[in-house]
Amino acid sequence: MTTSTDRIEKTIDLKAPRTKVWKAISDSQQFGTWFEVAVDGPFEPGRTLTGKITSKGKYEGFAFSMVVEKVEPESVLSYRWHPYAIDTSVDYSNEPMTLVELRVEEIPSGTRLHVVESGFDRIPAARRAEAYRMNDGGWAEQMRRVERYVSSK
Repeated sequence: MTTSTDRIEKTIDLKAPRTKVWKAISDSQQFGTWFEVAVDGPFEPGRTLTGKITSKGKYEGFAFSMVVEKVEPESVLSYRWHPYAIDTSVDYSNEPMTLVELRVEEIPSGTRLHVVESGFDRIPAARRAEAYRMNDGGWAEQMRRVERYVSSK
Protein backbone atom coordinates (compact mmCIF):
# COMPACT_ATOMS: atom_id res chain seq x y z
CA MET A 1 0.00 0.00 0.00
CA THR A 2 1.38 3.40 -0.96
CA THR A 3 0.21 6.31 1.18
CA SER A 4 2.03 9.26 -0.38
CA THR A 5 4.85 10.22 -2.69
CA ASP A 6 7.18 10.48 0.32
CA ARG A 7 6.85 6.91 1.57
CA ILE A 8 6.45 3.37 0.39
CA GLU A 9 4.67 0.91 2.67
CA LYS A 10 4.45 -2.85 2.22
CA THR A 11 3.07 -5.47 4.60
CA ILE A 12 3.08 -9.24 4.38
CA ASP A 13 1.86 -11.93 6.74
CA LEU A 14 4.37 -14.76 6.88
CA LYS A 15 3.61 -18.29 8.05
CA ALA A 16 6.80 -18.44 10.08
CA PRO A 17 7.70 -17.79 13.72
CA ARG A 18 8.74 -14.27 14.69
CA THR A 19 12.24 -15.43 15.67
CA LYS A 20 12.81 -16.96 12.24
CA VAL A 21 11.59 -13.84 10.41
CA TRP A 22 13.66 -11.63 12.70
CA LYS A 23 16.82 -13.62 11.92
CA ALA A 24 16.05 -13.43 8.20
CA ILE A 25 15.98 -9.63 8.31
CA SER A 26 18.52 -8.86 11.05
CA ASP A 27 21.33 -11.30 10.27
CA SER A 28 23.20 -9.59 7.44
CA GLN A 29 24.11 -12.90 5.76
CA GLN A 30 20.53 -14.18 5.80
CA PHE A 31 19.30 -10.75 4.70
CA GLY A 32 21.78 -10.85 1.84
CA THR A 33 20.53 -14.25 0.71
CA TRP A 34 16.90 -13.25 0.16
CA PHE A 35 17.53 -9.56 -0.64
CA GLU A 36 20.20 -10.65 -3.14
CA VAL A 37 23.01 -8.46 -1.87
CA ALA A 38 26.35 -9.04 -0.18
CA VAL A 39 27.19 -6.69 2.70
CA ASP A 40 30.52 -6.36 4.46
CA GLY A 41 29.49 -6.90 8.06
CA PRO A 42 26.76 -7.32 10.65
CA PHE A 43 23.88 -4.93 11.22
CA GLU A 44 24.90 -2.80 14.21
CA PRO A 45 23.49 0.64 15.10
CA GLY A 46 25.67 3.43 13.74
CA ARG A 47 27.60 1.16 11.41
CA THR A 48 28.02 2.01 7.73
CA LEU A 49 27.97 -1.07 5.55
CA THR A 50 28.92 -1.37 1.92
CA GLY A 51 27.93 -4.08 -0.43
CA LYS A 52 27.10 -5.25 -3.92
CA ILE A 53 23.93 -6.41 -5.59
CA THR A 54 24.17 -10.14 -6.27
CA SER A 55 20.92 -10.69 -8.19
CA LYS A 56 21.49 -11.80 -11.75
CA GLY A 57 20.71 -9.23 -14.37
CA LYS A 58 20.99 -5.55 -15.05
CA TYR A 59 22.10 -4.43 -11.56
CA GLU A 60 24.39 -7.33 -10.62
CA GLY A 61 27.62 -6.05 -9.13
CA PHE A 62 26.37 -2.52 -8.42
CA ALA A 63 27.78 -1.12 -5.18
CA PHE A 64 25.68 0.45 -2.44
CA SER A 65 26.03 1.58 1.14
CA MET A 66 23.69 1.71 4.10
CA VAL A 67 23.89 3.27 7.54
CA VAL A 68 22.26 1.13 10.22
CA GLU A 69 20.03 3.18 12.53
CA LYS A 70 18.26 0.72 14.86
CA VAL A 71 18.44 -2.93 15.74
CA GLU A 72 15.76 -3.67 18.33
CA PRO A 73 15.65 -7.46 18.75
CA GLU A 74 12.59 -9.18 17.31
CA SER A 75 11.05 -5.78 16.66
CA VAL A 76 12.71 -3.35 14.23
CA LEU A 77 15.70 -3.01 11.94
CA SER A 78 16.19 0.35 10.26
CA TYR A 79 18.80 1.83 7.99
CA ARG A 80 19.37 4.73 5.63
CA TRP A 81 20.49 4.46 2.03
CA HIS A 82 20.43 6.25 -1.30
CA PRO A 83 17.42 4.93 -3.20
CA TYR A 84 17.95 3.64 -6.73
CA ALA A 85 21.52 4.97 -6.81
CA ILE A 86 22.57 3.05 -9.92
CA ASP A 87 24.22 5.66 -12.14
CA THR A 88 27.95 5.06 -11.68
CA SER A 89 28.75 8.54 -13.02
CA VAL A 90 26.84 10.23 -10.16
CA ASP A 91 28.17 10.92 -6.66
CA TYR A 92 25.16 10.34 -4.40
CA SER A 93 27.04 11.03 -1.17
CA ASN A 94 25.70 14.60 -0.86
CA GLU A 95 22.08 13.58 -1.42
CA PRO A 96 19.71 12.89 1.45
CA MET A 97 19.10 9.23 2.21
CA THR A 98 15.76 7.54 2.67
CA LEU A 99 14.96 5.66 5.88
CA VAL A 100 14.02 1.99 5.61
CA GLU A 101 12.24 0.43 8.58
CA LEU A 102 11.51 -3.29 8.77
CA ARG A 103 9.17 -4.15 11.66
CA VAL A 104 8.07 -7.58 12.79
CA GLU A 105 5.12 -8.47 14.97
CA GLU A 106 3.67 -11.76 16.05
CA ILE A 107 0.20 -12.58 14.71
CA PRO A 108 -1.92 -15.72 15.20
CA SER A 109 -0.89 -17.18 11.82
CA GLY A 110 2.84 -16.36 12.19
CA THR A 111 4.56 -13.02 11.74
CA ARG A 112 3.64 -9.75 10.08
CA LEU A 113 6.49 -7.93 8.35
CA HIS A 114 5.89 -4.25 7.70
CA VAL A 115 8.36 -2.27 5.58
CA VAL A 116 8.33 1.52 5.27
CA GLU A 117 10.78 3.51 3.19
CA SER A 118 10.37 7.25 3.73
CA GLY A 119 12.06 10.47 2.74
CA PHE A 120 11.54 10.47 -1.02
CA ASP A 121 10.33 14.09 -0.99
CA ARG A 122 13.89 15.13 -0.07
CA ILE A 123 15.48 13.32 -3.03
CA PRO A 124 16.47 15.69 -5.88
CA ALA A 125 13.47 16.33 -8.12
CA ALA A 126 15.30 15.16 -11.25
CA ARG A 127 15.43 11.57 -9.98
CA ARG A 128 12.76 11.43 -7.27
CA ALA A 129 9.90 9.88 -9.29
CA GLU A 130 12.10 7.18 -10.82
CA ALA A 131 13.70 6.32 -7.46
CA TYR A 132 10.24 6.06 -5.91
CA ARG A 133 8.85 3.94 -8.75
CA MET A 134 11.80 1.56 -8.81
CA ASN A 135 11.89 1.11 -5.03
CA ASP A 136 8.13 0.61 -4.85
CA GLY A 137 8.44 -2.26 -7.32
CA GLY A 138 11.61 -3.43 -5.61
CA TRP A 139 9.93 -3.70 -2.22
CA ALA A 140 7.04 -5.66 -3.74
CA GLU A 141 9.60 -8.16 -5.07
CA GLN A 142 11.53 -8.23 -1.77
CA MET A 143 8.36 -9.15 0.10
CA ARG A 144 7.94 -12.16 -2.21
CA ARG A 145 11.59 -13.09 -1.72
CA VAL A 146 11.48 -12.97 2.07
CA GLU A 147 8.30 -15.04 2.01
CA ARG A 148 9.99 -17.71 -0.11
CA TYR A 149 13.07 -17.58 2.11
CA VAL A 150 11.33 -18.07 5.46
CA SER A 151 9.02 -20.70 3.96
CA SER A 152 11.90 -22.76 2.57
CA LYS A 153 14.09 -22.96 5.65
